[in-house]
Amino acid sequence: MKRRFSSIRYVFIRSHLYGLFLTTVTILSILLSIYVLFSPEWLSVQSIFLFIALYIGIGLFISMYTGFKTSGNYKSRLDAMSVLITQYSNGNYDSYIQSMEKDEITRITNELNELGKKLQSQVKSLQRMADEKADFAKSAHKAAVIEERQRIARDLHDAVSQQLFALTMMSEAAVKQLEKKPEIAKIQMQDVADSALQAQTEMRALLLHLRPVHLSGESLPVGINKLINELKQRSRVNFQVSIPKDLKVSETIEEHVFRIIQESFSNILRHANATEVNLDISKKSKELFVHIRDNGEGFDVTVNADRKTSYGLKTMRERSEELGGTFSVRSNTNEGTYIDIRIPC
Repeated sequence: MKRRFSSIRYVFIRSHLYGLFLTTVTILSILLSIYVLFSPEWLSVQSIFLFIALYIGIGLFISMYTGFKTSGNYKSRLDAMSVLITQYSNGNYDSYIQSMEKDEITRITNELNELGKKLQSQVKSLQRMADEKADFAKSAHKAAVIEERQRIARDLHDAVSQQLFALTMMSEAAVKQLEKKPEIAKIQMQDVADSALQAQTEMRALLLHLRPVHLSGESLPVGINKLINELKQRSRVNFQVSIPKDLKVSETIEEHVFRIIQESFSNILRHANATEVNLDISKKSKELFVHIRDNGEGFDVTVNADRKTSYGLKTMRERSEELGGTFSVRSNTNEGTYIDIRIPC
């Protein structure tokens, strides 16, 4: 309620009422001064206050009507500016406002229109730079493969190798306890099974990174469907996919989006312990929307996440911003993770 009475309409009405109050006080002072100094026959106390009462009554109606009426045009123009700013924040930079008046609001509107043109130009420059970067990445493919192999080797050593060593130790301990204390051996074998499942998940995620870095000439829908078919064979995760078969975007956008989805699936397999993943890709109003959701363990986004998970999210954000897009992630502990990406086409 307080916010409503601070809107521009009520600001205009208050200004008119303030003018009415000052005018009433001035007229009343003049009439009373004439009555005290000259005491004319035509002027009496009753006529003074009758006139003031009629003036206030009529003035209140006129002030409220004119204040509400004259503020309508300014309110609609300010609302249009607010909608334009919202469109810019959502990445829709081809929006603009056409105004014929010649005042300060028109000047600000024209400046916002120019800002939109500059932002649109910057997005095109970012995408052009992304194209150039993609060409350079293809020429440096061998170096990228070597770096990827080194990273996977480190992950194998840090995760899978240690888990296999732990499996060996727990298996030997279970064998020793099998005849003496079979109940303890049973518990230890269950720990062995859990560790083996975790090592298998790590290996699936690492095998996912062994896929080619590029789509190899395939379209984005075909590449994603092949990727998901492979994951269905290697994991128990249920994938729900919605992507138009006739989706057409530039080669650079296809490459970046594919790598973002690949990285997100890798994070889900390694850290989320999810059983269901939803992927929704759509194109509306010259924008590409990508939504990824899982029902895994989730994490607290307000604190530092696990180092590997944080690295993956950082990579996905950088790829989105290279295309002039936006990247947002929402998650809570035991509530899954939601990733939304918006890229101008």
